[in-house]
Amino acid sequence: MRVAAAQARCPWLDREAGVRKVVDFVGRAAAEGVELVVFPETFLPGYPIWLSEAGGVEFADDRQEAACAAYRELAVELSGPEVRVVVESVRDHGVFTYLGIAERGPGRGTVYCTLLAIDPVTGVCGVHRKLVPTPEERAVWSNGDGHGLQVHEVGGVRVGGLCCWENWMPLARHSPYAQAPDLHVSVWPGSTRLTGDITRFVALEGGVYSLAAGAVVDYADVPAGFPLRDEVLAARHRSPYDGGSAIAGPDGRWLVAPVRGEERLVIADIDPAVVRGARRELDPDGLRARPDVFGVSVDRRRGFPG
Repeated sequence: MRVAAAQARCPWLDREAGVRKVVDFVGRAAAEGVELVVFPETFLPGYPIWLSEAGGVEFADDRQEAACAAYRELAVELSGPEVRVVVESVRDHGVFTYLGIAERGPGRGTVYCTLLAIDPVTGVCGVHRKLVPTPEERAVWSNGDGHGLQVHEVGGVRVGGLCCWENWMPLARHSPYAQAPDLHVSVWPGSTRLTGDITRFVALEGGVYSLAAGAVVDYADVPAGFPLRDEVLAARHRSPYDGGSAIAGPDGRWLVAPVRGEERLVIADIDPAVVRGARRELDPDGLRARPDVFGVSVDRRRGFPG
């Protein structure tokens, strides 16, 4: 199977432009013979970069509240037009797609960091809400649940995915491992600093192919009307969101080392038979998991409606 990370420049807080970008990269993936493509964390409508660049956790600050309100307003609803357009594109091109969105839940008040799995035939087949946002992210995102911790069958390849620092949570990683995946996907805001170690670590620990997808964010793309634009631009000379998309094999060696700064598809061919061979030495969901000693359960009930 040919797989790819869509390392794209994020049209920050521009949902319509973001959807066009997703549709464009799905089409590019199909033209390259890709069967599965992965987009970065909250690619629609963009990662909340001001949280780390402009004092986003300050309380009783009118401009911070206005920034959060603007972000919430542009979050994506599962039943909204943005998801419908992407589902149609996935169906037209026949490319299974993982897409990171900031999902606005019921009541319009709650926003989740969500990873959608979109099948070309059945449409949205997975909605995973990030279990625990990082301390800064909690200013805009709520805790998710275990409902979406599912592995999906894609053309004979079993695939599961996690968001950003969930990939450093041992029990969160164990959930897909226990479902015997061939490929693990991780989605990130976009940084070679974040993906360099964990992508290879997951490949070795899980005995899987490991694909990381990160965005490229240019601070110049922050729209003029955003309340904290000046603070974001003044924070540093260059955006740290430089991509970092990468693909490692089950032996932990790079098929494609982290890509810095480029906007492109990061592509590799994978073979499930290689995964089965790699698990000869370490099988994290088999006998070496010692089910007679350890027991792990996952509560897959949806925490809130939606």
